[in-house]
Amino acid sequence: MYPRIRDLREDRDLTQRELAACLNCSQQVYSNYELGQRDIPTDILIRLSSFYKVSVDYILGLTENPRINR
Repeated sequence: MYPRIRDLREDRDLTQRELAACLNCSQQVYSNYELGQRDIPTDILIRLSSFYKVSVDYILGLTENPRINR
């Protein structure tokens, strides 16, 4: 999951600081998410899913399909 959130961010040419601002957290906290040094809270997972328009399952590495099933 941790490399996946980094890849999603980098694919959109965003810095950790920019994404942290969108999530209302510090760059250091976000960096810890990407490094796997801090568990990602459910509300942040949902916000990342919405921001990137991918499923939470995709972020968690449970599927290779990023599409949101609705």
